[in-house]
Amino acid sequence: MNRTAAVLLAAALVVLLAFMAAAAAGVLARLDGATHPSAITRAATAFAAVLTLATVIAGVLAQFLS
Repeated sequence: MNRTAAVLLAAALVVLLAFMAAAAAGVLARLDGATHPSAITRAATAFAAVLTLATVIAGVLAQFLS
């Protein structure tokens, strides 16, 4: 597998993980009694947090591996 394919696969997995975390956060918010807009806001916050964390980890790893 070449480097481009590995990077694309890793990015797709990170986005999938972020989507799953957002879905879980939205469902848990609704089960807690939150309104639909509030649950969507919590889901979006979780999605952004996972992507931000993945970006920071990738940046740190890039410094160590280069």
